[in-house]
Amino acid sequence: MRARNACWPRARRCSCRSATSRYPALLAGARAANDVFALRVTPSYLARMRRGDRNDPLLRQVLPLIEETEQFDGYVADPLAERDYTRAPNLLQKYAGRALLITTQACAIHCRYCFRREFPYDEQQEEQGASRWSAALAAIAADDSIEEMILSGGDPLSLSDTRLTQLTDAIQAIPHVRRLRLHTRQPVVLPSRVDGGLLGWLRTLRLPTVVVLHINHANEMDEAVRAACARLRGAGVTLLNQSVLLRGVNDDVETLANLSRTLFDAGITPYYLHLPDRVRGTAHFDVPEARARELVAGLTARLSGYLVPRLVREVPGAASKVQQPV
Repeated sequence: MRARNACWPRARRCSCRSATSRYPALLAGARAANDVFALRVTPSYLARMRRGDRNDPLLRQVLPLIEETEQFDGYVADPLAERDYTRAPNLLQKYAGRALLITTQACAIHCRYCFRREFPYDEQQEEQGASRWSAALAAIAADDSIEEMILSGGDPLSLSDTRLTQLTDAIQAIPHVRRLRLHTRQPVVLPSRVDGGLLGWLRTLRLPTVVVLHINHANEMDEAVRAACARLRGAGVTLLNQSVLLRGVNDDVETLANLSRTLFDAGITPYYLHLPDRVRGTAHFDVPEARARELVAGLTARLSGYLVPRLVREVPGAASKVQQPV
């Protein structure tokens, strides 16, 4: 795996560094884990952390730890067997009716539990520029069973507005594609990305568009994020949220309930609560399935049904996300 860049330029003197200086025992482990999967975080996300608190739920999502270098049975580089679902360079199809396009390897932030932290992006990039998607677009055009396109990565909003326009113009020219979905963290970790250019691009789309955000804790939602979400809704997109259930971040009922309320107040529907994928280096985030079911049962007992996300796990070879019984 090629390590991606570390912190963004103005984020070098950050809470991640403050935490390791305050707790020297963290430093060696952070450096070792950073060598495997580089630290990357934005200034706006850092500003929402409680400084000096090593257990801050936002810090835990981005701080490299020595646990990432330890080996555990069942934790592998490709837990979802995504190589098996590659139909063309950059194109994955796991489920009927929809296909996923790897638009870029770039993210504004490196989540330590990322299931694609060892994804072979370099193998997918046979060509550069707009032509990198030509084989994928040809495969989509040749298969009229594909009615929904998912833009993922990396983070698709890492692309420029011009590149996004080129890509979606090509997708919209395929008659049987009826819906567009974007999976992105940028409105949360870099809300300034939701600017006039991006909104202008969204308003040009003729396809119904769903933006799936990735928010794990209510502390990730500040006024800038709420305003970015309001701008997205104003551009006509549907906002859903997929959270990952993470030990030490959101594995208690009140935290999850507060997250659902905060999401709904911002116009975002709580959609999925994912059990974490068993990617190498992430075992310390694991929450047992029995505990996860207890948590969702607790949510169901205290919240309206539309505020309770579905508890799911992705299982290679399954026809869809596998919903867990509660």
